[in-house]
Amino acid sequence: MADVVKRRPRVVSGMRPTAKLQIGNYFGALKKWLELQNDHDCYFFVADWHAMTDAYKRPSEVNELVRDVVAEWIAWGIDPEKHTVFVQSLVPEPLELFTMFSNITPMGWLERVTTWKDAEEELKQKDAFNLGRFSYPVLQAADVALYRGEKVPVGQDQIPHLELSREIVRRFNHLYGTDLPEAAQIMTNTPYIIGIDGRKMSKSYGNVIPLTAEPKEIEALTKKMVTDPARVRRTDPGDPEKSTVGLMHKLFSSPEENEWVRQGCT
Repeated sequence: MADVVKRRPRVVSGMRPTAKLQIGNYFGALKKWLELQNDHDCYFFVADWHAMTDAYKRPSEVNELVRDVVAEWIAWGIDPEKHTVFVQSLVPEPLELFTMFSNITPMGWLERVTTWKDAEEELKQKDAFNLGRFSYPVLQAADVALYRGEKVPVGQDQIPHLELSREIVRRFNHLYGTDLPEAAQIMTNTPYIIGIDGRKMSKSYGNVIPLTAEPKEIEALTKKMVTDPARVRRTDPGDPEKSTVGLMHKLFSSPEENEWVRQGCT
């Protein structure tokens, strides 16, 4: 009797094409994607609709970045021959499901999402305090549910979005007798990447290190990092856990080098 081929769990995950990929994208998502390829059925998409929530004034730039992002994924090892790689906006059905999900999602569910409340002032400053950004988690829910995603790799800041997605799918199934899966979270290896200024690495903060940066550019960027804000003098003991440089060493350096960093800092 022929062996029964076990179906692999389905992963759905996307990335916004708002800038060239940076090390936050790698450690926050791409590194996990490369691991998941080995034993999952993966759907990786370029989230250009999501990008337009705050890049709506520069659509041509987003379109150009779509190609660059896919090229970088493949360069780092994402295999489009074995998994599905696609552009969000080229599939119309997620917007249809998004409309249906929007009708059953109470406003209170969206108002309590911490990523919306925490980013309110920042969004107002860059003229992105809009309905698209407010309903962002509903479109995310449609992105995953449409492809019957069972697992979603997330960082710490995306957990509220996934929990909301699960609630929306649960309500949709209850109302219409469907059986869409409630996707489970897979925590990324490094859920929070610190930028060169000590805040979360983000293009909007201008504190990123691009993956394709030349060595001289990387050197110039890393020289801007502070070691420890509590060290007023070089003779003051420091704490590598509070140091932007120390946290970056944890990502890239060997155990021996990290011990040298710890001793030198403390």
